[in-house]
Amino acid sequence: MKAIRIHEFGGPEVLRADDLPLPEPGPGEARVKLAATGVNFIDIYHRKGLYPGKLPLTLGQEGAGTVDAVGAGVADVKPGDQVAYASVQGAYAEYALVPAARLVPVPAGVAPDQAAAVMLQGMTAHYLALSTFALKPGDTALVHAAAGGVGQLLVQIAKQRGARVIGTASAAKLDLARAAGADEVIGYNEQDFEAEVKRLTGGTGVDVVYDSVGKTTFDKSLNCLRPRGFLVLYGQSSGPVPPLDPQVLNGKGSLFLTRPTLGHYTATRDELLWRANDLFGWMRDGTLKVAIDTTFALADAADAHRYLEGRNTKGKVLLLPS
Repeated sequence: MKAIRIHEFGGPEVLRADDLPLPEPGPGEARVKLAATGVNFIDIYHRKGLYPGKLPLTLGQEGAGTVDAVGAGVADVKPGDQVAYASVQGAYAEYALVPAARLVPVPAGVAPDQAAAVMLQGMTAHYLALSTFALKPGDTALVHAAAGGVGQLLVQIAKQRGARVIGTASAAKLDLARAAGADEVIGYNEQDFEAEVKRLTGGTGVDVVYDSVGKTTFDKSLNCLRPRGFLVLYGQSSGPVPPLDPQVLNGKGSLFLTRPTLGHYTATRDELLWRANDLFGWMRDGTLKVAIDTTFALADAADAHRYLEGRNTKGKVLLLPS
């Protein structure tokens, strides 16, 4: 089978198409013939070595396809099942071995590309809005990168929860944030988002900031919070945030800061199925719209990374094995 691996850390040029033997599932594992693979910023972090892995490393944390073989002791899935998964390394390939307990059934009416597009980003938006800071009617949330893959989903879910949403995006993408349901939008290249948030909240600040940008937004995100507000830092597309003196949180209003990750919010199968089934249900009834921006052939994974890093995406980027 073909797989996209890195043999060293670096830029997109280190991605290499390798021929590998077809893997055989071990106990508790299923082999999935992938129909679509999600491309995410975490893949870039692995490629660069920000999240180091053992080399050579097959990238990719998310995919959807058909089970074609299972190992001993597997009862949750069988050959022929349509499934999807996230947070298991090795999806930049034609086939992947996945612990059966991490696979979720994809219901009829949800296409494989849609399933692959929503697993990592959709479950991230789900845990952010329902668990990390459980939004409720009357809350005001600032969502950075509101026109991106997670951002559009998070805005939609936040509106379902009854929150007021202020979204930031580049000027060219403000309409996408509005279409997702943002009540107010801020062009972060043209406007000072901190000043705008203070104006839009009458100087009070927001209850929560969902920040996937990191280095370039972090300090002003703290300044946008009301006393005892929450900064949820769940990414670092502009780079890692420098070390922080906890006393800063005190001085700015006894603030809360958390750095969550999806694995801790899908730690049990029950929680995994809850989040995935919510998403699939919302997709089927039209409550949640999943935007696929563009697709690349598996062999063109380096171009997909360049595209994602260019911050020009208007939704999900996928790799298609065939």
